[in-house]
Amino acid sequence: MKTSRRARRIQRHYSRMHRAGGLNLVSLMDIFTILVFFLMVNSSDVKVLQSTPDVDLPVSTAGQQAVDSLTVQVTADAILVQGRVVAGAEEFLSAGPTIPGLSGELALRRERRGEAPGAGFEVTILAGRDTDYRLLRKVMQSCVDQDYRQVRLAVESPGEVGNG
Repeated sequence: MKTSRRARRIQRHYSRMHRAGGLNLVSLMDIFTILVFFLMVNSSDVKVLQSTPDVDLPVSTAGQQAVDSLTVQVTADAILVQGRVVAGAEEFLSAGPTIPGLSGELALRRERRGEAPGAGFEVTILAGRDTDYRLLRKVMQSCVDQDYRQVRLAVESPGEVGNG
């Protein structure tokens, strides 16, 4: 039996409206392209060292950008290596020229890294303005004794002070 024109039109309309929807890839690619450009423009080469509020870095101009290296943080009551406490305040006052807890941690990290380069390993020391020089000298001597001879002291640039 032959179907009428009206029945065929209703059947076409029904099949067109009840099929599965497709995914429009053009608009999806546009969104991801915009996202990639946004991230590329807003990414910067600024290196930020992780510091805590209890370490008030000295203000100075730095000739070089910060590099990713081992960080030793000196606070009023502890010494931290990569955020892990290795020495307490009682070890600061020890009579020796180095700090035993810090030396032990640096020796362990040196052994994990293997052979030391000719100039030694790199280390960045974050110490506050009011840190006693004798303590800072002990920290630096502990680093040098464990082949961490490229010692850098972290400073805060004058432009960063007011943005806190």
